[in-house]
Amino acid sequence: MSRASARRRGRVTDYDTAAGYGLVTDDRGEWFFHCTAIADGSRAIEPDTEVDFVLAPGHRGRMEARDIRPAG
Repeated sequence: MSRASARRRGRVTDYDTAAGYGLVTDDRGEWFFHCTAIADGSRAIEPDTEVDFVLAPGHRGRMEARDIRPAG
């Protein structure tokens, strides 16, 4: 997959506020995200929050969660 994919639904399973990164899990796996991927610019999100997101290549070439928004 070389470009952004369709929106997905998942759940934040871990988030480290001090480090600024976390994990989102969906039915296909677990995806890293950086705080800059949170769409509202808040820089923090609570674990166990249900979210919508897209997958896109990260700076190391691996797919990451991006455009993370609370599910609604």
